[in-house]
Amino acid sequence: MEGLGVSSVQQLQALSALLSTQQEDDDDDECENVSSYARLGPGHIGPPPKREKEVTSAYIKKNSKDIWSEEEVAEGSQYDDHSDPRPQPEYEIILKQNVGTEDLFLGLNGKDPSSMCCDAMLVKIKLPQTKAKEVALDVKEKFLDLRTPKYKLGLHLPYPTHSGGGKAQFFSEREELEVTLPIKHAEDFLIVQ
Repeated sequence: MEGLGVSSVQQLQALSALLSTQQEDDDDDECENVSSYARLGPGHIGPPPKREKEVTSAYIKKNSKDIWSEEEVAEGSQYDDHSDPRPQPEYEIILKQNVGTEDLFLGLNGKDPSSMCCDAMLVKIKLPQTKAKEVALDVKEKFLDLRTPKYKLGLHLPYPTHSGGGKAQFFSEREELEVTLPIKHAEDFLIVQ
């Protein structure tokens, strides 16, 4: 055992020096107290990803004379006029479902009370001291623009709508405009053959 003591101490010191220099090289980029296994994650499994030349939208914008792309501009932003002193009227958005007895009692159509199963939006806008002929209404897919001599409303809608299929009705006794807009769902775009 004595023969192993001196040479093994020297061997352990040499091994310690070898490992500590290797560890110092690894820890230049990472934290010193983290083990090498803790630095590995799911991205380290398999071969490293190939680095191809990527074209980013910032690169495209920098080389073109456009300040922004059309996707970055919210629909209806052209109607935003911050210098217009007219107040915004009170409004309320109500989601509506067409529910029949087969939905209510049997659940055959798979509808639930969530907003994803709603068929239309009802926008109620209170317009005190306003007549129906004074109302100018413009509805886009995701934006409702209402103008009267006393009020203005630029409303970004929570869901895309079929703007051509909506209807509006003004109730003079309540001084309220009701706009019903059918909601455009993702499955509306599917073509069944």
